[in-house]
Amino acid sequence: MIAPGFTGGLLDRSDALRHDPEGFAAAARDPAARLLRLDGYEPDVDGEGRLIWTGMADAPEDAELVLLGLDGGVPYFTAFSAAGAAPSRRSARLMDLLGRFAPGEAATYAGARSVLDWHARHRFCANCGAPTEMFRAGWARLCPNCHAEHFPRVDPVVIMIAEHEGRALLGRQPTFPPGRYSALAGFLEPGESIEEAVVREIAEEAGVRVREVRYIASQPWPFPSSLMIACIGCADDDRITLDTNELEDAMWVPREEVRRILAGEPGSFLPPPPYAIANTLLHAWAKDA
Repeated sequence: MIAPGFTGGLLDRSDALRHDPEGFAAAARDPAARLLRLDGYEPDVDGEGRLIWTGMADAPEDAELVLLGLDGGVPYFTAFSAAGAAPSRRSARLMDLLGRFAPGEAATYAGARSVLDWHARHRFCANCGAPTEMFRAGWARLCPNCHAEHFPRVDPVVIMIAEHEGRALLGRQPTFPPGRYSALAGFLEPGESIEEAVVREIAEEAGVRVREVRYIASQPWPFPSSLMIACIGCADDDRITLDTNELEDAMWVPREEVRRILAGEPGSFLPPPPYAIANTLLHAWAKDA
């Protein structure tokens, strides 16, 4: 199976340093330490698709450091500035870069972007409203007023294909590029299992009832911080009742056509990009007998 995008990170997350303030401070002073170069929340990459790193002296004066991890004993950081706004919508430049990352680099960027976005949106205590302070090497915030500890959140999302008699159910949203169809997706709700969320979301968006849900793979998605959980479910029938608040269109596509399209041949739809787990999911489904 094709490895999902934003996975395969090469850095050791170094949990021990997160609990060692003196060790963290020493790592930040290490002459070999590296700082991720970002333009706002967007990365720069070299000609080989690798992230660009600079020295710690380039960190803004008002910035707080977040330890991304270690590689060969060298500490790697990103910097958070409270003066910066939370990231806006993904730019065309960023979407182009996502397809150019070398293996493992997208995972490092995903971690950095998600934790920086979380800091930008959670500067005040959800319990008492007081300003919070960064601690644990940038992977938590502490309220000095009520002593509540806050940690970066991850939002689980199911992304799935319904299959029926050798065909896959794909849909498109109005924001997709022309011709693109992809797997259906939706957030898990409290008190709901992955399998139950798959059944509910497909029924809500396309009116199709599924059973026998099986897990395929997962992927971090740093916009802002989701975990995409890819699944396949067996449909009872192929009748589509579209929820136009969610989807612009939906259709059943035979396995052989999916195979041809994933191989680069023209067909009835444009597939999701390789860095999206919907692409991994389609490849996994297409390989079934």
